[in-house]
Amino acid sequence: MSQTTTADAAGPRVADAPNRKHITRRALRPILMLGGILAVAVGSGAYWLHGGRYISIDDAYIRAAKQVVATDVSGIVMEIAVKEGQRVNKGDVLLKLDPKPFEIAVAGARAARNGTVSSLNAMKLEYKRMLRDVDVKLAQIESDQASFDRFAGLVKSGGVTRAEYDNARFQLAANKQAAEALKVAASVHLARLGGDPEVDVRTMSDYLQAQARLDEAQRQLDHTVIYAPFTGIVTQVDSVQPGMYLAASTAAFGLVSNERIWVEANPKETELTHVKPGDPVHVTVDTYPGRSWKGVVESIAPNSGSEFSILPAQNTSGNWVKVVQRIPVRIRVDRKAGDPELRAGMSVEASIDTGHKRSFRDLF
Repeated sequence: MSQTTTADAAGPRVADAPNRKHITRRALRPILMLGGILAVAVGSGAYWLHGGRYISIDDAYIRAAKQVVATDVSGIVMEIAVKEGQRVNKGDVLLKLDPKPFEIAVAGARAARNGTVSSLNAMKLEYKRMLRDVDVKLAQIESDQASFDRFAGLVKSGGVTRAEYDNARFQLAANKQAAEALKVAASVHLARLGGDPEVDVRTMSDYLQAQARLDEAQRQLDHTVIYAPFTGIVTQVDSVQPGMYLAASTAAFGLVSNERIWVEANPKETELTHVKPGDPVHVTVDTYPGRSWKGVVESIAPNSGSEFSILPAQNTSGNWVKVVQRIPVRIRVDRKAGDPELRAGMSVEASIDTGHKRSFRDLF
């Protein structure tokens, strides 16, 4: 009798166990669902609060100082002193033109300058000669004046004829006019000498013009040799060959610096809110996976790239469509010895650490 009672008592407890589990699952389900949503919300909020600090830019490229090697004089290419891809230092000879025509021009200009010096010195001596001629003529006038005065006293008494008296008078007047003419000619020479009969001819305008022509001829001769303006690597050298006529200002080949290198990033204008010069940058180059460089934001351009385009946007037109602009940002790259070569045009990804921290106040 007691065994039956025990079995009957155990039976309901075993039957109630699935019901309790079912009730527990039903109770946990909304808790878990709400907890999951809450966890996602908390995680998203935390991510948002800690986000916005780093600006990742994939529209970035290596840039380098570059120059098209050219000369401002025309001539025949005589020698090319470099080869394609050769590294050169500042001041190294890159190219030479035939100097013979320019040497002839220098010799001619020097001879012209020396001739000008001789002419100016001769002008100084000529001025001194004219002054002596004036003195001679003045002495002659004194003699003519004495003769005229004597004839004037004798013509009344009949000691000389009227013709002799008139001849003395005309001779005196002619010599006075000749003396005045010599004085004017001397004044002209003195004016050409700048008012100083002992002037240094090297300060006179004629000499300075001749010296300027000589300097220009020498400058053109010097420019027949092209030197590297900075350290770098030459490129497209084969576009120029010896014997080729190279016109003035014509591009010969290129020189790209391997020292003055930077990154030009082009972030969207909406990403520049907290970017400022001095922000640290993490730089990776597509050519070298796994390698990275540290950098610093050096400057932010005052304009977008479209401001200097050939056909800038006409925002006043009726079919205007707003487009997010990109603002160039210059990043200085800190390179170390042994780093791989960075070449102009390589694709770069840059991550700028703005140091900005968000808060819930930014939502309002």
